[in-house]
Amino acid sequence: MKFNDFSDDSEDSEHTPAQRAAAASRSTWVSVGVNLVLSTIQIVVGVLAKSQGLIADGIHSLSDLVADFVVLFANHHAQKDADEGHPYGHHRFETAASLVLGLLLLGVGVGMVWSAVVKLENPEAIAQVHVIALWVAGAALVGKELLFRYMLAVAKRVKSSMLVANAWHARSDAASSLVVGIGIAGNLAGYPILDPIAALIVGFMVAKMGWEFGWDALHDLMDRSVDEQEVQAIRQTLLETPGVSGVHDVRTRKMGDMIVVDAHLEVNAALSVEAGHDIAVQARQRVLQRHRVLNLMTHVDPWRKPDLDHAAPPMRGGGAA
Repeated sequence: MKFNDFSDDSEDSEHTPAQRAAAASRSTWVSVGVNLVLSTIQIVVGVLAKSQGLIADGIHSLSDLVADFVVLFANHHAQKDADEGHPYGHHRFETAASLVLGLLLLGVGVGMVWSAVVKLENPEAIAQVHVIALWVAGAALVGKELLFRYMLAVAKRVKSSMLVANAWHARSDAASSLVVGIGIAGNLAGYPILDPIAALIVGFMVAKMGWEFGWDALHDLMDRSVDEQEVQAIRQTLLETPGVSGVHDVRTRKMGDMIVVDAHLEVNAALSVEAGHDIAVQARQRVLQRHRVLNLMTHVDPWRKPDLDHAAPPMRGGGAA
């Protein structure tokens, strides 16, 4: 699954930026409350029950708290109006937040792996855990899975890739709690080494997800285009505009969860400059209303006339001497 895949609905005219910000704030504060309770219980019980896996899972939940505050910070700054230094606004604060989340997960995962490897190098020192650790791991699994489903539903409703990333962060916690529960059960069954092995697996899972989040956000910061399905939807809206006879050179780049678009519109060559301008204005308004497009820059070309914006293709064969 793509973490920011909203291809099931390419239009986003139902939610204003303020509504998206409010939804992000509500869901993130819910996550803060859940992770604060879970991380405290997991770490305390993990220490008392001598379960490295549960402690690792608690640290993972604690990292969620930091991630939640990163999301709240970015959500606040992303809503700032455009200014002279940022003519397209501050929407990439969200992308930067997704990158920070990825780096955070990667760091936490590497730390978990290192700690588990150190423990596995000295298996004789691995203690048997208390049964209460298994009950806590089970409760954490249920709580995190419910949190994931709630946050993902909100993220898809308002189409926020940053919230999708944070929701999958919660899902990674649910998966890690499942692995930790299995490790604790194995420890209780007489195989103590399964507890640090569970912590090792959790570390790999967290590090992998962190890498994916960070890599995805890094590409967005490098002006990655949106998926082809959404580009075609924008192209179709332009073609359906009265007076537009053709569309070419449609280019997109992500600006947070919004899109900046450039497009060449082909209109009747006999029209006046004013008439061509009016068609371009109408096309722009239609796209802004129907899609999650922040800005559309149009260029008007004469229909079925040579496009002088492009260099002629080189002649083959080198031509006559």
